[in-house]
Amino acid sequence: MFKNVIIFLSLVLFSFGNTVSADSKHLSGDLTIFHAGSLSVPLKEISKAFNKIYPDVNILREAAGSRSCARKITDLKRPADIMASADYTVIDKLLIPEHASWNIKFASNEMTIVYHHGSRESAHITSDNWYEVLMKPTVAFGRSDPNADPCGYRAVLTMQLAEKYYGKQGLSAAMLEKDQRFIRPKETDLLALLESGTIDYIFLYRSVAQQHGLDYVLLPDQVNLKNSTLKSYYKSASVKISGKKPGTFITKTGAPMVYGVTIPKSAPNPDAALAFVKFLLTEDQGMAIMKQMGQPSVVPAMSETYRAIPAELKHFALAQ
Repeated sequence: MFKNVIIFLSLVLFSFGNTVSADSKHLSGDLTIFHAGSLSVPLKEISKAFNKIYPDVNILREAAGSRSCARKITDLKRPADIMASADYTVIDKLLIPEHASWNIKFASNEMTIVYHHGSRESAHITSDNWYEVLMKPTVAFGRSDPNADPCGYRAVLTMQLAEKYYGKQGLSAAMLEKDQRFIRPKETDLLALLESGTIDYIFLYRSVAQQHGLDYVLLPDQVNLKNSTLKSYYKSASVKISGKKPGTFITKTGAPMVYGVTIPKSAPNPDAALAFVKFLLTEDQGMAIMKQMGQPSVVPAMSETYRAIPAELKHFALAQ
């Protein structure tokens, strides 16, 4: 499958390289993108394709947990041209209205339990017993920090939903207590621990597993935060995380997994940012790469900020 992805991307890049637009000479300079770790691989490939059309734009990608990305803008006052979050509500809660005006939902994902051939108990783990395997004293698992990364609080929500779905009282609390030394700032930080054998499993997005050629256990829709028809069911899970200001907290409730993108108000290179976001959201350009990387499109989706979206991007969203 990974070989097919490479072949597909080569064809995409060749196609883009032979359709240079007339206005490509007008865009240049640095383009800084703060983005979720789970977008690292697709954005790398999308950037290559974009540069076939706009070769004078120097794309600087910086991966971190989505909430950490937002705080680089709000707290550290670092300039960014684009912010792409693994959870669109991070943009809504931390950037809008002071630092951004709009938000477009563009992709989905799902939670899985990721492992590799050397993971202990990997020969026996299934979609029915994965939580029992993770709780074994001889097995270690990792997850990301809920206060820094959406994958971190989604891992907690997954545990709570698993307790409800499997009818195992106390399961969530027991899992949260176990292996806390393997909590990292973002989900992709855990991959090195997995490869070294330090941990056996990770609460991780399916797309990241596919992109890195790792094995994974699919979880029931009642647990994986993928199914949009289970929105009300997911709401039964919740977790408290740090708020916009130090010492404050917000409660995240379970919801279907949806990514979001925006251009901050202080973007140093807004023209290039607009062109990149347009490229990202176009079905046969950026979104074709996203799909091949295991992150299906949700474009167009309802946007609470539809009126503030730039005219060139409005067709990628729907008014409420």
